Amino acid sequence: MVDIFKECENRVVVFDGAMGTQLQERGLKAGECPEYINLKMPEVVFDIHKAYIEAGAEVIETNTFGANRIKLAKYGLEDKVEEIVTKGVEIARKAAGDRPVALSVGPTGELLAPFGDMTFDEAYEVFKEVVVAAEKAGADIVIIETMSDMLEAKAAILAAKENTNMKVICTMTFQEDGRTLMGSDPVTVVVSLQGLGLDAIGVNCSTGPDKMVKVVEKMAQVARIPIIAQPNAGMPVIRDGKTVYDLKPEEFASFFPQLVEKGACIVGGCCGTTPYYIKLVKKAVENLKPKKLENKFTALSSNTRTVFIGKEYPLRVIGERINPTGKKKLSGALLSGDVNLAVEEALKQQKCGAEILDVNVGVPGIEEEEMLPKVAFEVEKAVDLPLQLDSTNVKAIEKAIRILRGRPIINSVNAKEESLKEVLPIVKKYGACVVGLTVGDKGLPKDRHERVENARKILKKAEEYGIPKEDVIIDPVVLTVSSEQGAAIETLEAMKIISEELGVNTVVGLSNISFGLPERKLINSTFLAMAASHGLTAAIVNPCDESLMDTLRASMVLLNKDKGSENYLKVYGQRVKPKEEVIKRHEEDFSKKLYDQILEGKKSGVEEIVMALLEDNPPLSLVDEIIIPALKEVGDRYEKGIYFLPQLLSSAEVVQSAFKLIKEKLPKGTASKGKIILATVEGDVHDIGKNIVKVLLENYGYEVIDLGKDVKGEVIVEEVKKTGAPLVGLSALMTTTLFNMEKIIKMLKENTEAKVMVGGAVLTEEYAFKIGADYYGKTAQDAVKIADKFFLKNALVCKTCSF
Repeated sequence: MVDIFKECENRVVVFDGAMGTQLQERGLKAGECPEYINLKMPEVVFDIHKAYIEAGAEVIETNTFGANRIKLAKYGLEDKVEEIVTKGVEIARKAAGDRPVALSVGPTGELLAPFGDMTFDEAYEVFKEVVVAAEKAGADIVIIETMSDMLEAKAAILAAKENTNMKVICTMTFQEDGRTLMGSDPVTVVVSLQGLGLDAIGVNCSTGPDKMVKVVEKMAQVARIPIIAQPNAGMPVIRDGKTVYDLKPEEFASFFPQLVEKGACIVGGCCGTTPYYIKLVKKAVENLKPKKLENKFTALSSNTRTVFIGKEYPLRVIGERINPTGKKKLSGALLSGDVNLAVEEALKQQKCGAEILDVNVGVPGIEEEEMLPKVAFEVEKAVDLPLQLDSTNVKAIEKAIRILRGRPIINSVNAKEESLKEVLPIVKKYGACVVGLTVGDKGLPKDRHERVENARKILKKAEEYGIPKEDVIIDPVVLTVSSEQGAAIETLEAMKIISEELGVNTVVGLSNISFGLPERKLINSTFLAMAASHGLTAAIVNPCDESLMDTLRASMVLLNKDKGSENYLKVYGQRVKPKEEVIKRHEEDFSKKLYDQILEGKKSGVEEIVMALLEDNPPLSLVDEIIIPALKEVGDRYEKGIYFLPQLLSSAEVVQSAFKLIKEKLPKGTASKGKIILATVEGDVHDIGKNIVKVLLENYGYEVIDLGKDVKGEVIVEEVKKTGAPLVGLSALMTTTLFNMEKIIKMLKENTEAKVMVGGAVLTEEYAFKIGADYYGKTAQDAVKIADKFFLKNALVCKTCSF
C-alpha cells in the first residue's frame, strides 16, 4: 500500500470529499443518523466511496464522523459504536481496494472542562472505543477532523497513538477571524499539536478554499510535518428548499494551486463537495510540487498564544513565583488542596510582564501527582501564557502535560543517564520543550568546560530520542558568588559557548547568584544584563521586581532586540508610578475588586466581595453599576480579539457566582429583564453554541428557557404560548438542518407574536433574513446585544411591562 506521507514529499496527495451532503442527496432525512446508514443501506455508502475513487481520490474516509457514543446516544444508538465503525471501515475497504482507508473521527459535540462538563479522560475513552474498533476492522489512518478545541483534539490523538498503530492526522476548523471556537490561531494549533506524533496536521471545513489559503500559509510557517487542507465548497445557501454551496466546482478547484503553493501537500474536500469537485481538484494539483517545510524554531504555547524563544527575539521572562519554596502561605494552601493563591500569582505575574510561567508545587508531603496537574490546569485557564512544568516527579509532569491545551517546557532533565532515560521519553511523546540542566555524574559543574560537556551529552541523547535541538533549552547553572566568586563568569562563558558553538537557546534562574549578599536586586539585575549580552534567551525571574525588569527592558534596547524601542516606549513612554496610598485604596475598593475579578475571570473570593458590597448597596446596583459594565468590557475585548471564548466563559462563571448571592437579596417578585426561549432545531444534535448563549444571557439578567437540542417546532410554539416569551433563539450547526430552521420560523410566525433570533456556524446574515428571522447573531455576544435592543424597545412601547 502507498505511504501517502512519503509520497507527499514529492507530489500532492488527494483525499475524497463530503459524505454528509452526498448521503442527503441519496435520501438521508433531516434528523436521521448519517452513520447508521452503514448498517441500514451499506450499498449507498459504497457507491459514494466508489464515485470518489473514480474521480481520482487516493484515500477514502469512512462514514464514521459522528460514530462516537456521545453523538450516537442522541439517536439511541450508543451501544452500536463498534458495529457502526466496523461496518464503516469494511465498506470503505471494499471500495478502496489497495488504497488507504482513513477512519473519520469528529468531535463529541460536548465542551471539555473547564468550559464544559466532559473531562479529558472521558473524552479519551470515547475516542479510544472508536479507534480500537477501526483498527480491528482494517483502517490504515485516523483523521481527527473538524476540531474546535485543542484539548479534545489532543484526547483523540493520544487515544489513537496509545491504542493503535495507525497513522494519525488532525485537522482543526477555524472561524472567519482566523481562530478556532476556543480562540486558537493556526500557528498555535501547529506548535501545540504537531509534536504529539502526528503524521499530518491541517484545516478542514471552516470556509471555502479562498479563505483557507491564509490559514495554510500561517501553518506552514511552523509546520514540521505535512499539511492537509479540506475546504468546504464555499458557504451554504438555500435554493428551492435545498442547502447548496456558493462555489461551483471549477471555481473551487481554481484555488488549490494557491493552497499547495502556501504549504498544503494533502488536499481534499469537505461540506458540499462532490466527486466532480474532487475530479477537478485532482487535475488542478497533479503536476504541482509541494513546498518543503524545514522549520527550525523554539516555541511554546498556551491555548491562544505562541511564544518564540531565540537570539532574534527579546529575552523571554519566565515567572518564578508559583513556587512554594520559602513561601509559607503558598505552601499551606497547596498542602490543603487550595489552588487560588497559585492562580493569583499567575495573574499578577502576567500583569507584571511574564511571558511564560513556571509552575512548581514541590512541598514536602504533598501529593504532587495530584496537585501539579490541578494547579497547571487552573493556571492555564486563568492566563494565556505558556507554562513551564517544574518538578523532579516524572509521573506528575506527565499527568500535567497530558491535560494542557498548549505546549509547555518540562523543567528539567540533567546529564545523568538516569535522568535522561526518565525524562526524554516524556518530552518526545508529548512534543514538549525541555530545560537541560548542565549537572552531570560529578554533581554541580566546576567550570565552563564541564558545563559545555554536559550540554553536549544532553543534546546527543535528545537527538537519539528524535528530539530536535531546538526543543532543548540549556541551563548552564548559576551558583552563588558569595561563596564562589568565579562562578558567575564561568556560567557566562559557558552560556556564550553553548549559544554560539552548540547553537541552542539558554535559560538561567537568577535567584542563586546573589544568595547571602546584601542588596540582592542589584546583583541580580547586573548579572541579567551581562547574561543577555552572552547569549541568554530566557530567564526564570520575579517579573514583579521592577528594578530587574527595568534593566531587562533597557538591555533589550541596547542589544537591538527591542526593535524601534517599541516595548521600552510602551512601558515607559507615559509611565506614571501610582502612589502607595492610591494602590492601597484601590485594594480596599470592593467595587473595583468585583469588576476586576469579572474582567480576569477570577472566581475565588468573589462571594466574600459580593457579601461585603451587599452590606451597603442595593442588590440591583451591583448588577447595574458593576456587573453589567464589567461584562460589557469583557464583550468589547472579545470583539476586538483580545479575549476569546475561554475568557468569556471564565468571566461568566464569576458572574454566576455573584448572581447566586445577589438573587437571595432581591425582593420577592423582582422581574428579570425578559424571558427568552432557546433551542437547537429539530434534527440537529449540537448545542455547544446555544449553551454559551444561555450562559451569557443569564449573566445579563435574562430568564432563559432552554428547550435543549433536536427540538420540534411544535414544542417551541407550545412553549411560547405557555410562557409568553416574546423572543426565541434558534441554533443550527448542520447544513442538513437549515431547512428545519426555516420551517420552525414559519410556524412561530403563523402561530405566535414572538420574534426570532438565529445563529450557528452554517448561517449567514443574508440567509437568516431570507428564511424569515428577525435577528441574526454571529457570536454569543451578539445575542446579548439583540436581547438588550429588543427588550429596551418593548419596554419603551409598553410602559407597564415588568422588564
